[in-house]
Amino acid sequence: MLTVYHGSTQTVDAPVCAFGRPRLDFGQGFYVTDIKEQAERWAKAIAGKRDTEPVLNIYHLDREQILSEGRCKIFTSYNADWLNFIVANRRGENVAAEYDYIEGGIANDRVIDTVNLYIQGLIDSATALQQLAFYKPNNQICLLNQSLTDKYLHFYGSERI
Repeated sequence: MLTVYHGSTQTVDAPVCAFGRPRLDFGQGFYVTDIKEQAERWAKAIAGKRDTEPVLNIYHLDREQILSEGRCKIFTSYNADWLNFIVANRRGENVAAEYDYIEGGIANDRVIDTVNLYIQGLIDSATALQQLAFYKPNNQICLLNQSLTDKYLHFYGSERI
C-alpha cells in the first residue's frame, strides 16, 4: 500500500473522480500525491483563496492492483510524451479519457511558464524540454475510474494543517 495525500479545505472520505475540473494536467479526475508537503502546499493555497482552513486528506492506495487491472499511464520524467499529453489536456482534447490511472510530474509554478510558452508557440518542443530538464518532477496521481478508485483507494483520515 502506498500512502497518498489530497490537499483540500474539507475532509474527502469518499472521493468522486468526476468532481474534478476539466482541462487539468491529467484530465478530470481525483488527484493525490505521495508527497505530503506537496499536498499541504496545495491545501494552503486553496484555503488562502477561500479564506478557510486547509485540510490534508490521507489515503492508502493499492497502487499495484490498479496498475495490474487498470489502463494506466506513468510519466517518469518531463519528456516529449509528458509535454504533449499535458498540452492536449489543457487544450481540452481530453486525451486522459482513455486511462484509469495517470501518474507523473505536475505542471506547477516551477514549470508552467515553460509549458505556456510552448502552448502559445513562442518556443518549440526541443527548447521547452531543454528548460524542463532542470526540474525534478513533483509527483501527482490522477484517478479517473470511479470503480477502481472505490476499490483501491482507502480513506485513512484527515487533519487540519
